[in-house]
Amino acid sequence: WSQVVSEAEKIVGYPTSFMSLRCLLSDELSNIAMQVRKLVGTKHPLLDTARGFVYDSRNNLQMRGLVVLLISKAAGPSTAELSFQHNMVSGIYSSQRSLAEITELIHTAFLVHRGIVNIGELKSCDGPLKDMQFGNKMAVLSGDFLLANACTSLAQLQNTKVVELISSAIGDLVQGIYYENSKSSEENCLTDDVGISTWKEQVFLSHSALLAKSCQAAMELAKHSAEIQDMAFQYGKHMSMSHKLHLDLQPFVKESSSDTMAFSLNSAPAVLHQEFLGREAWIKQIRELREAIKAGKGVTSAIDLCRCHGNRALAALERFPPSEARAALANIVYAVTRFP
Repeated sequence: WSQVVSEAEKIVGYPTSFMSLRCLLSDELSNIAMQVRKLVGTKHPLLDTARGFVYDSRNNLQMRGLVVLLISKAAGPSTAELSFQHNMVSGIYSSQRSLAEITELIHTAFLVHRGIVNIGELKSCDGPLKDMQFGNKMAVLSGDFLLANACTSLAQLQNTKVVELISSAIGDLVQGIYYENSKSSEENCLTDDVGISTWKEQVFLSHSALLAKSCQAAMELAKHSAEIQDMAFQYGKHMSMSHKLHLDLQPFVKESSSDTMAFSLNSAPAVLHQEFLGREAWIKQIRELREAIKAGKGVTSAIDLCRCHGNRALAALERFPPSEARAALANIVYAVTRFP
């Protein structure tokens, strides 16, 4: 994975793994970072989020901006924009680079906001109550700051359709995360009878909408046709769906995974296993669910579904001319559809 991202960054000529650091290192957030040091020694998730910006490029998927740049380069200039090719650097318009940064900022803002803890569920080992409350205030403040910067930059693109697309993606994220949070209190209990179609809808909102609509917006900035815009949307949607399925599958396919490795009861293998098994049998097996899923059809079906979305993402790429950027986009799909 790291190699795929590194090679892709060379193609766009931009270290996108650190795309959001320019804003994170601003004077305003530097002051916030000084205050967040008070959380050291506690278990507030904002600390892990901050570490993840630098160290954990894989799990945080700090590559949305990279995909936006790659899809922009793969598409190239449209016939309507040929006269403006002098504004391109490495085959990418400056407005598309700005959009890639906006996409990363929005993603980072929501990561920070996810670090808000439920004060009512805290344990004494998590840290002093006043520190945890302070951590929540910092998560709200810094997340809002990043989101405000993203919205300001979005307005500066001066493209109504792009503003509409990205605004709707933010709305999708809020809706998807709201659903996730409404289920968080049931994490150790039986889940609702959720089918795979419902799972897909929820994952699109919380995981895929931002990337899919950002890819489409990048094509709009270059004045590409509606068909090319749709192909970019389809790539972003299905590649990110493959990535989510890949993450869901790790507890069941990793050779080194332990019996205590955590997994979500709303993950794709669990949902598919429930559909094959039936609700009553699912309830009976809940205490031995992980082993049951590994032995059942959920894992293999989730792998097939992951590869299906990957193939659809690759099919969308066929509408773009052959190039290093297109090959890099394909390699990203291969990386999240490969299993031992």
